[in-house]
Amino acid sequence: MSELFSFLQTLHINQSSLWRSFAIAIISASIWRIYSNRRKHHGVSSLSELRGPQSRSWLKGNHTQIFSMKHGWEFHKILAEEYGPAVQIKGFLGRRQLYTFDPKAMHHILVKDGSLFQPHRADHGALLLGKGLLNTIGEQHRKQRKMLNPVFSIAHMRSMMPIFYDVVDQLRNALNQRVQDGPQEIDLLHWMARTALELIGQSGFGYSFDNMVDDVPKHKYSVVVKDLVPTLSQLGFARIYLLPLALKVLPTNVRTFIMNITPWKALHDVRDMVNYMHELSVEIYQDKKRALKEGDEAVIKQIGKGKDLLSIMMKENMKADSEDKLEEAEIIAQMSTFIFAAMDTTSSGMSRVLHLLTLHPEVQDKIRQEILAARREHQGGQLSYDELVGLPYLDAVCRETLRLYAPVHNMLRKSVEDAIIPLSRPVRGVDGNELTEIFLPKATTVVISILNANRDPELWGPDVLEWKPERWLSPLPESILNSKMPGVYSHLMTFSGGSRGCIGFKFSQLEMKVVIAMLVENFRFSPSLDKEIFWQMSGIASPVVVGGNGHPQLPLKVELA
Repeated sequence: MSELFSFLQTLHINQSSLWRSFAIAIISASIWRIYSNRRKHHGVSSLSELRGPQSRSWLKGNHTQIFSMKHGWEFHKILAEEYGPAVQIKGFLGRRQLYTFDPKAMHHILVKDGSLFQPHRADHGALLLGKGLLNTIGEQHRKQRKMLNPVFSIAHMRSMMPIFYDVVDQLRNALNQRVQDGPQEIDLLHWMARTALELIGQSGFGYSFDNMVDDVPKHKYSVVVKDLVPTLSQLGFARIYLLPLALKVLPTNVRTFIMNITPWKALHDVRDMVNYMHELSVEIYQDKKRALKEGDEAVIKQIGKGKDLLSIMMKENMKADSEDKLEEAEIIAQMSTFIFAAMDTTSSGMSRVLHLLTLHPEVQDKIRQEILAARREHQGGQLSYDELVGLPYLDAVCRETLRLYAPVHNMLRKSVEDAIIPLSRPVRGVDGNELTEIFLPKATTVVISILNANRDPELWGPDVLEWKPERWLSPLPESILNSKMPGVYSHLMTFSGGSRGCIGFKFSQLEMKVVIAMLVENFRFSPSLDKEIFWQMSGIASPVVVGGNGHPQLPLKVELA
């Protein structure tokens, strides 16, 4: 029981009888659901036959190890090396869960039997971002995806190149101003986050969040969206386990009342951030709606000139048949969803590329030579979409970085029915026998390891842990080509797969290449002289200075090329 009291203290729960009763009710409901489910499936689930690591906590299971920001990388490596691609782990109150990076298992979970496995966040994510693409399921998700497909087409990516170049020109001018008198140490994570937000702002909504001039952005949204994920992480276990249960057993007014009276600053901060993001999304939507009603001339006067994602989506929605139309609330929800899904992940990916280029200066030089050669052929003008994405070495660097260092290391699914999951290669069970398929009871959580799926030596070869862009300049191993990896991008799980694969992965790729190409052409990057960088395993991988204050940052030496 001491662990339970320690857990309650970490939630900053005061000792009022109301809140104690609420917490006890939620935990009691959890225990009842778990053990009633165990009785129902006792002796049937082959999850019990899978090997797995010892649980450190009866309350949190292995999750403190799997999601450890400092030691998580090593624990995931141990899971892969000692247990193989299908592992039994323990979750909340010791409940058995499946941890996998087996291609066939992932194909069934994400593609073949995708309707049987819902995203873990689908029920409570809508409270944060609204009912956008990340937080809808079934027919509603299908309708939204159908509406958004034209927005992320290659043709539309080509049309957005001028917007992308305008934003990266702002970034170039900002860095030029800071290094014109000589090399300077600059926090590149800060500038990558600002650039990513401005790119999604202008190309996504026809809205500018940041003029990219001042050292600190002045728009409140820039601060809010930067602080949202770290503040959410402070809710930790309560957000993952208590909130979904509260949604099922408590009406909205009761949940709101409890949230407002609970003396927990992080909870109130998240509430205020989410409310602000929604209010601004509504404001942007209404402005866009008025411009569309006034006609093409009014639209052209806006940032983006009607080519932004929101304008295209609203126009598509106007033309859609009644059964395919989205409600206004769904369109508004896409705005926060786009920013939440794209900003931190892409800025993390771009920052990782820059950090790697400082550690491999020969690669940095090779990219610079490739870009300069392409620009000479183009007589100094801006490269078109096809010319930029066709640069082989830049493409190889981006692919290899996203393979070995995917910004998001795992994703969670939950079975809505009993399911049988086949494996592409057998794993050894607790009794020493080989297992070729796993029975999962209804409501079983599955942790899909993006990290280990992209680092499987059985598929990629013995040099899988080496960062080698050159591996993409020759044919990939037959083992990975024949693996039926369900990822939407380059036989990788970085952007997920199936009907819920990342719809904006081409947007993210274009963003990364436009930014990196401009930076490497104009600047030279090298490591900080006195700061060691460690990438912590937060929800989205982020760099911190070893021995520093723990705040994400990437200080690198920048000078004119």
